[in-house]
Amino acid sequence: MTITADYETVEDRPVRPVDPDTTRVTEHGHARPAWLLMAPFLVLYLLFIIGPSIYMVVMSFFDTSLTKPGLGGFAGFGNFGEALGSPDFWASMWHTIWFTILTVPPLVILAFVFALLADRASRGRWFFRLAFFLPYILPSAVMALIWIWLYTPELGLLGKVVTSLGFAEPNWLGSPSLAMWSLAFATVWWTLGFNFVLYLAGLQDIPRDLYEAASMDGASPWQQMRRITIPMLSRTTSLVIVLQIIASLKIFDQPYIMTSGGPNYATRPALEYVYDMGFTDFRTGYAAAVSTLFFILVLAVSAVWVFLTRRQEQGL
Repeated sequence: MTITADYETVEDRPVRPVDPDTTRVTEHGHARPAWLLMAPFLVLYLLFIIGPSIYMVVMSFFDTSLTKPGLGGFAGFGNFGEALGSPDFWASMWHTIWFTILTVPPLVILAFVFALLADRASRGRWFFRLAFFLPYILPSAVMALIWIWLYTPELGLLGKVVTSLGFAEPNWLGSPSLAMWSLAFATVWWTLGFNFVLYLAGLQDIPRDLYEAASMDGASPWQQMRRITIPMLSRTTSLVIVLQIIASLKIFDQPYIMTSGGPNYATRPALEYVYDMGFTDFRTGYAAAVSTLFFILVLAVSAVWVFLTRRQEQGL
């Protein structure tokens, strides 16, 4: 009776109204330390990301050159018109898109398959995580030097494997038809671990009770993967795809180090074209215009991902 009386007394106690001014003061008091903690990052972000981006857009409307001080003469949309009419610009854009096509599907599919196998391993799961993620932590220069050695004619390991099977050794990085495939293969080996970790984390968030219930209902492993695993990883898959597309579009290190954009500019992507125009031909205004066009392309890909993600969230 005492407990009931106390409980009823607590429930019947009148609730004191909340003062909105006090609430605003409390929220303001919590917001101030948050802004102070974010201030160093915001300052660096403005100085090294937002500021240079705005200057790039401004410079794209001028005939800016590294050999002359200042912005130079006003060019209007001349740099953009020249870029859109340049065969070299469209060739570099096609090389970028072709590299994206070659790398995104295997990096998504293989990462999912290997994460699925590693998640079902009863022992040594830490070894698979280490084995797949270890190449990703290598600097791009180290990765490029490793694969240059593997692709070197008459000395590389891959050439010896091919010749031991009775085939002629291909010119991996010297053939215009094989060079991009070689860069894509090296990139898949290098960056597979990042997507692998994302998928593995997503698999571990799926409740095991779902698989047990499906198994009791007679569902086969393939049906469990099609009805449970793939739908539950839809958000992870969309994130992996858009991150990989943006990363592949921004390719620069691999062709610059391994092929220098060759042979005969067959592997020169958009960012290397920007580098050549800005720091080899010293036409930084024209390079800024090309960078702006490329930025619009990447921004469009990101906007599509945001749109699809919101539609997916609304459908849940």
